[in-house]
Amino acid sequence: MQGIQVGKQGKTVFLCSQCGHESRKWLGRCPGCGTWDSLVESRGQTASTSKLPAAEVYPLAGQADEESQRLPTGIVELDRVLGGGIVPGSLVLIGGDPGIGKSTLLLQFMAAVARTFGQVLYVTGEESVRQIRMRAQRLQVATADIAVSTETCVEAIKALATQLQPVLLAVDSIQTMFSQEVASAPGSITQVRESAVRLLVLAKNSNLPIFLVGHVTKDGSIAGPRVLEHMVDTVLYFEGDRGQMFRILRTVKNRFGSTNEIGVFTMREQGLVEVENPSALFLAERPANAPGSVVLPSMEGTRPIMVEVQALVSRSSGGTGRRTAIGADPQRLALLTAVLEKKQGLNLVDHDIFLNIAGGIRIDEPALDLGVAAALLSSYLERPIDAHTVVCGEIGLAGEVRAVGQMEQRLRESRRLGFTRFLVPASTWRQLQDKKTDTGDLGLHPVANLADLAEALFG
Repeated sequence: MQGIQVGKQGKTVFLCSQCGHESRKWLGRCPGCGTWDSLVESRGQTASTSKLPAAEVYPLAGQADEESQRLPTGIVELDRVLGGGIVPGSLVLIGGDPGIGKSTLLLQFMAAVARTFGQVLYVTGEESVRQIRMRAQRLQVATADIAVSTETCVEAIKALATQLQPVLLAVDSIQTMFSQEVASAPGSITQVRESAVRLLVLAKNSNLPIFLVGHVTKDGSIAGPRVLEHMVDTVLYFEGDRGQMFRILRTVKNRFGSTNEIGVFTMREQGLVEVENPSALFLAERPANAPGSVVLPSMEGTRPIMVEVQALVSRSSGGTGRRTAIGADPQRLALLTAVLEKKQGLNLVDHDIFLNIAGGIRIDEPALDLGVAAALLSSYLERPIDAHTVVCGEIGLAGEVRAVGQMEQRLRESRRLGFTRFLVPASTWRQLQDKKTDTGDLGLHPVANLADLAEALFG
């Protein structure tokens, strides 16, 4: 790769800002992703292949020692979403809304890595060195082992990394970087893509882990071509509202671990603080004896998290009711509402229905179904659910309650937090009985359908 030379300017091409598709002429709609008015003019490059290096091959047989080479970040929640730590030579992309805490997280874990493994390099194209120092002093992570640079040229960054030989490199942000070999303005589609490619080559050739910060567009996706997400090894998203103290770090893509893990943080004056017990935090402000509220043991990767499912069912003043879901799939809410109308005889057509997963977390697993149905029944009937009851299960179109996975982990988390009653699918109940699972003081109650659910909740 080091022998490739970029030649003179080529013909004008048009690149899609969403997927990176390349076209020789402008089109109203991208043939690659179907997005309208997304093709941007760019001056292409022609490459000289006269100095291409000889390709190297390696035998597949050999010791895979990836796990032993991982670098712990010093932040347990971050290590969890990365799959156990930082893999040398990996390229990680962190996205999130402005002010959500991306730069704060970078400084915190880079300081921890520097204290353990040696010098790290933090490159910023958006802030001055003085601003970085002020943040580091506020977070109490200022150390001489963090080298700071305000360089935006990727060739200069590569030379700096070669000179300093850091154990970790962070670039904040990729949209401010540019390459001298590309005749486009910094921040353009071409520059973002080419800068990422050159940093990728640097990471792989030097076995240097690199973290990139990416801006987020209005629709919540990382700005720049979608190919940027495809070329990196790991994509992390920061979720949460700047007005709330909760921050969720979610893995969207990970070549070295699971994509189902999340990290939970709270934002305080001293920076991002890990939440060791998210279940207790999410349930801390749960109202007592409030209709429309129920607790669900959700699984985020290998971690069980207890969340509160809230529903509000009220008569609509405009005829047909609205269906709004926050933290859950609106289409799933509409489906469960239709099942309740058909199988339980509830008249919900002229009612507004609002669903919320408290705490700002998002739940996508089918186990949420039983919690949604229980909360809707409770709000519609104006009858609160017992505060020590938890529910978990998938609901089919026939109104049957289906089994979900990892039930034993959910049971243990429910017992740990003091719940005494667990409504589980009937098939899961039989399996646990056959295995003679020790549930302690937690009583299991099987529900086979929605009628069983209503009977178990309200008698």
